Amino acid sequence: MMKKDVGLFIRVIVCLLLVFCVLFVPSCKKSPSEPPSDSSSDDQATGETVPQPPDQIPAQKPDETNNTQNTTVGTDKSGWAPIDIKLPKAVFIGTPQDTRVPNLEKPLGKERPPFLAPEGTKNVAFGKPITSSDMEPIIGELSYITDGDKEAADGSYVELGPLQQYVTIDLGRMYNIYAIVVWHHHMQAQVYFDVVVQVADDIDFVMNVRTVFNNDIDNSAGFGIGKDMHYTETNEGKLIDAKGVKARYVRLYSNGNTSDDLNRYTEVEVYGKPVE
Repeated sequence: MMKKDVGLFIRVIVCLLLVFCVLFVPSCKKSPSEPPSDSSSDDQATGETVPQPPDQIPAQKPDETNNTQNTTVGTDKSGWAPIDIKLPKAVFIGTPQDTRVPNLEKPLGKERPPFLAPEGTKNVAFGKPITSSDMEPIIGELSYITDGDKEAADGSYVELGPLQQYVTIDLGRMYNIYAIVVWHHHMQAQVYFDVVVQVADDIDFVMNVRTVFNNDIDNSAGFGIGKDMHYTETNEGKLIDAKGVKARYVRLYSNGNTSDDLNRYTEVEVYGKPVE
């Protein structure tokens, strides 16, 4: 009798469980959803952009354009500009000479790049008085050196005696000197020896003497062995960077050339601004 009662009890429990499953389980299931649509297809079809949740928006790269810094240096200095150097015509006449000497710089093969200096820098040597170790030149006048005539022609240059000679330019006052350009004699391809350029505060070159160029390779001029190179005369002249040195007087030495022992000057220009 007890076994029948237990079996009956079990059947009642099973029936109740079946009824519970039929009534309540379907309501707990999610209703079937529609197949997921391709959002990219919908966007292309409608032309609209579907906003994404903030956590799904990819991080944007920083604006590289805004982070670009102006790193231009050197030739783009604020308040600086190329100095205006008027070049004479290029003229080589006569039989080419042998200009092979030690420590000779190679030709640039193109025009000299512009030389920058503070705006307002100009040739302050124009028309200024000249003195020399040879006050009686063989040809020409000392005034030719600062008369503005740089052409390779007779009557445009002064010819000093042989061996070491110098010329001195009195600028008339103190200047910040940025560049010195010298044309010895560019009628022929020549190389001048012991070219030494100095500046000073007094005409006797005792006070505050500074050397801004020296290509004397054996100290034959007596100013020490120079670190600058020999160069070939051309219509561009030799530009010497004086780096803004303060001075009133400019002196240029030479000691003959590859053609002969004489010393010629066609023009010397000194680019500067008055010391304030």
